[in-house]
This record gives sequence, C-alpha cells and structure tokens, in this order.
Amino acid sequence: MLSSMTCYIFLLVLGFSFLQTQARALPSKPAPAAVLFPQVQSTVLPDPSPFFVSNLLQAPLPTNSFFQNYVLNNGDAAEYFHPYSFRFSNSSLTLSYPTPIPSNSSILQNFTADLTISTTQTQQQHQVVSSFSDLGVTLDIPSSNLRFFLVKGSPYLTCNVSVPTSLSISTTHVITSLSPNTKQNKYTINLNNNQTWILYSSSKVGLTKTNPSLIKSDSYCGVIRVALSPGSDAEKVLDQFSSSYPVSGEALFTEAFGLEYNWEKQGNGDLLMLAHPLHLQLLSVKDRNVTVLDHFRYRSIDGDLVGVVGDSWVLKTQPIPITWHSINGIKDNASIPEITAALLTDVEAATSEPISSITASYFYGKMIAKAARLALIAEEVGCDNVIPNITTFLKNAIEPWLSGTFGGNGFLYEAKWGGLVTKNGAVDKGADFGFGIYNDHHYHIGYFVYAIAVVAKLDQAWGLKFKTQAYSLAEDFMNLNRQPSSNYPRLRNFDLYNLHSWAGGLTEFGDGRNQESSSEAVNAYYSAALMGLAYGDTSLTGTGSLLAALEIQATQKWWHVHQGDNIYEDVFASANKITGIVWSDKRDTGLWFAPQTSLEIRVGIQVLPISPITEVLFSNVSYVKELVEWTAPALTKEGVTDAWRGFDYSLEGIYNKQDALQKIKNLSGFDDGNSLTNLLWWIHSRG
Repeated sequence: MLSSMTCYIFLLVLGFSFLQTQARALPSKPAPAAVLFPQVQSTVLPDPSPFFVSNLLQAPLPTNSFFQNYVLNNGDAAEYFHPYSFRFSNSSLTLSYPTPIPSNSSILQNFTADLTISTTQTQQQHQVVSSFSDLGVTLDIPSSNLRFFLVKGSPYLTCNVSVPTSLSISTTHVITSLSPNTKQNKYTINLNNNQTWILYSSSKVGLTKTNPSLIKSDSYCGVIRVALSPGSDAEKVLDQFSSSYPVSGEALFTEAFGLEYNWEKQGNGDLLMLAHPLHLQLLSVKDRNVTVLDHFRYRSIDGDLVGVVGDSWVLKTQPIPITWHSINGIKDNASIPEITAALLTDVEAATSEPISSITASYFYGKMIAKAARLALIAEEVGCDNVIPNITTFLKNAIEPWLSGTFGGNGFLYEAKWGGLVTKNGAVDKGADFGFGIYNDHHYHIGYFVYAIAVVAKLDQAWGLKFKTQAYSLAEDFMNLNRQPSSNYPRLRNFDLYNLHSWAGGLTEFGDGRNQESSSEAVNAYYSAALMGLAYGDTSLTGTGSLLAALEIQATQKWWHVHQGDNIYEDVFASANKITGIVWSDKRDTGLWFAPQTSLEIRVGIQVLPISPITEVLFSNVSYVKELVEWTAPALTKEGVTDAWRGFDYSLEGIYNKQDALQKIKNLSGFDDGNSLTNLLWWIHSRG
C-alpha cells in the first residue's frame, strides 16, 4: 500500500501534469475579477512614475524586488546582482566587485567604486526602468544614450550605446595599464588594487587613458560588456562567452517541485551565467544541455558563484509534505489526555478574548492562526466537541477583514503600486510594521491565509462563500500572473534567483533587500499550499509547496550557520549558529527588535510559528542539537521570558523528548502565536 506521503506527491505531480497540458491547450486566462477590497489613496507611498516608463505604470509594480533601491528616493543606492553591486548616480552606473568583510557579529560587503561608466555629455538625468523580468531589469539613462541590461548572475555588465557617443570609464583606484587587442574590440584594464577588468565591444572602439583614473573613448555605438577576471585562467572563459549576453530571464513553474530558468539572449554563442550554492545543489544537468565550469568562480556573501553554460536551467528540489496534522502522527495515545486537557483550557482562553482587542494586522494574524492550530490539533486528537466553538470564533474574527467592516483596521487596495495596505498603514508608514509600504506582506497575510484555509477545510460552505476574497488576499504575495491586467505584481516577496523571500518593502536600504524571519516566510507558502488543499486547487498547492520547499532550503543554506561548509567565513561561523537578518549585502546577528546578544530571540524568530512544516525546516537533527546547545546559556539570563524559551525547548524535543517535555510543562507563558497545547502536540509527535 502506498504511504500517505507517496500518495500526496503522486497526486501533486499528476495535478501539475494536467495543469501543464491545460495551459498548452487553453487560451490565455481572462482578466482577473475586480478588486474585492475597498480602494484607498495612500498618503505615505512614494511616487513610482519618475523611475518607470509610462507603459509599465499601467500594471502592478514590484515592491520587494532585487532592484528596488533604483526606484526609491533619488534612485542612487546600490543593489547586489551576483557577483557585482551596481549603483546609479549622476547619469552614470558604478559597479563594484565587493569583498566580504567578516567579523564575529556580521559579514559586510562594502561598495567600492571599481569602475564607473558614463558619457562625456554634461546633462544629468536619473535612470528609468524600461522593462523587468524574474531574473533581470533593464534601465535606461536617456540623456546618455545608455541602456544597461542588469541580469542576476551574469559575470558581465552589459551596456548598449544606442547612438554614437563618447564614453567615460573612471575608477576610484589607479589604472596601471590599459591594453587593447589587435582588433580593438577587447581591452584589459589593470588596477592598482590587483583587479583585472576586461572590456569587450561589439565593434572597434578607441580607448585612451587620459589621467591615472580615467579612460575616455572615441565616439561609439554598439554593445559594451565589462567583466572582472577572477583568476589567471578565467580570461579564456570570459573571452569564449563574451559575445552572448542575457537581456532578461524568466522562471517557469513547469512541474511539481521543479523550476525552470529561461534567459532571453542576444549576440552569438552559448550563454555563461553564475550559480550560487543552492542553484548547484538543485541543478538538474540531465534535463538541459548545461555545463558546470567548476573552476570558474567568483566570491560572494552567499558562497562561491560557479559558472554554468546554458541559456536554460532546470532546478529540482526534494518534495516536502504539506499536511494539516503532524507528519508522522502522535507517537503514544497515552499522551492524548495531556494534550486534550491543555486544549480545553487554551480554547476557552482563545475564544473568550474580545476580537476587537487586537487591531494590528500582524498580531491579529498570529491570534487567528493560533486558534486555527487549536482546531487542527483537536481534530488530530479526536477532541471534536471543541471544534465548532473554535470555528465560530474564527469566522467572526476573519469575516470583518474580508468584508472591509473591521472597525480598528482592515485590508484596503491601493492602485499606485498595486496591492493591499491596511487602513492604518495607508496613513502611517510605521503602522503594522510598515505593511502600508509593503513590508512583511507574506508574514501578515500568511497567518490570515492559514486561518482561512483551516476554516475552509472545516466548513466547506463558508469556504466557498468567501473563496474570492480569500484568493484575492493570498494573491497579494502568491500571484503568478504576468499580465498587466493583474491586480498584484508577480510573486511580491519571492526572489526567483536567490530562491528565498525579501521582507523589506518600499524603503531604501544601503545593504539592499532584507529578511529577518525565515520561518514566517516558510509559513506563508505552506499556508498557501494548505489553502489549495482546502479548495481542491492543485495549482495553488503545487506552487505553495514548491516555494515553501525552496524557502526551506535557502533558510538551511543561509540562515542556519554551519561551520566548515564554505558559505560563511570561520570568524562568523564559529561564533554563530543562526543569523538574525539576511540582507543582500550583509549578514547581521542583531534583529530589528533585539540585540545580537539575545540568542533566544534570534532562534525564536527563525522558528515561529510551530506547525507540521517546522519538522521539515529543522530536519537536520545534528544541527538542531548544536543550535540548542549554543543557545542554552542565554536562557538563564535575567529578563529572558518563557515565551522565547518555548521555541528553544521545542527544538530540543527533536532529539531529547523527555527533558524538553518537562521544561515545556514548567513554562508560565507563551508567544502570542503559540500555546501549551501546540507545544505538547509538537513534543508528543516527535520520534
């Protein structure tokens, strides 16, 4: 007999296969329904119109993307594209090959102006986004006749000069030599910081060093490509693939637990791109004609970037279980009375709390998700008599947010960027942790989606009644639609090159994008997959499952710190077992709301909320043991609360069930999204 896990994966694959067949056979989707949430004109959102061409302004715009800094404020803060950081300023683009600077508390990638490309014209104009895709963005500087194709993972910077123009290439360093080849379509630029840069042109160009840090060209029209040579043998590789360049890249959801990259390229020959460590772990060489150049490497804050030849990649991740209840069940029926006793107490406390006592979207979401957990635990342990009470509470709590009648706050739709904001966030950018400027959407909405999915499972008639509102809510961060008629941008938070989410929204950050709680990101996609299960929607379940699986593997790669795995330098890895905030250009041990010394909070924010998917996120038992032992001394410090201790004890329960159980029973308080019932369920469902 097939196991439940095997059956689940079989049905998911079958569903994906059917959906792909239908996608080929049916015409394109009709335009989405009208926005279901009340509309609002936000007073705190920035104006996107100066930074996007007019046709892009007719569709929803990215709010958490890898190029976000380029469309905020003056547009002159850097973003990291692997392997280079790029910064626009004064009608120029500056690129930096950053060097990670590690310490025991952080890793920084400082921006150094290695090369700056501009024209000799004096008119100043900021850059404008003329197109963007899953893996790249095209930016124009109209006054300079320059178009830059910035594609993540390209070892070359590619620039198109649209009309004959004199170029200027400057550096903060000293140019020690400038050497052309005989055709004058390749120049080697050596700098006094031991960097060697190579410039390729699509036709002959004359370059002259006019002072120790400046190169000027004669009038030129065509394509310019610039690359740093990362080693003595790299120049031959760069020469070989210099004629083929990517202008955009799309990520396709083609099969269960599979993702396909397709780059649009121009020029001649094969395409050379760079893979980060998670790409290499997931890359399916047999499914595409790709070649890994293991010797061709660039350093990065995310680990070595390795050359891959091929304009189409297939990434495959191991299937993960998406289950309502514990993955392997409660191990001993004798423990059920203990869980049930706690359940009765927790249900009474949860359902007697006035719904209007909490108005912040994040804490409200945690409150209803906690109650939904109690309903599923009751279902699993056979305590069915409390489920109607919880379900009624959840309906009363959720419906005002879906109908726009909740007095203290609520979800509203704003059309400037295209997405949901809260009533409070529409007038105060600090309200709801910045939800009104697109911070943390997958966190907040993920909790709501979880609760809605549970109610839709328990009461199908209610689920059908509110299905359109539920889907519109989830679509804010789960939308796959590329069409301008969509109400939301494509995958608001998920970075399809990095393979994890970004939480920071429309705020300029010197270190680029950021995400603190990896586990809440996992929860968001897990919750979307559960919603798919509740509605029998294999497409939503499949997409949510894949994104959850990728987020989990990215978390295990970059949030969970492993000494000796060549991701992080030893000085950082030896002092830390988990990160606080992962930034594009930084790894930080501090949190937005706690210092780096609060190890128990740093661990807890990467664990909560505890649900069946937590078992997959923390599947590496030896790592979990190291993490718990590393955190243990902090738990005895003055001021540490039981709310945070509970997460550490839950991890201990993975390998030391009895001791962890006793510690949990002695707790006097719990996180506002957690409960004694949930922790007892967790411990008693461990092996």
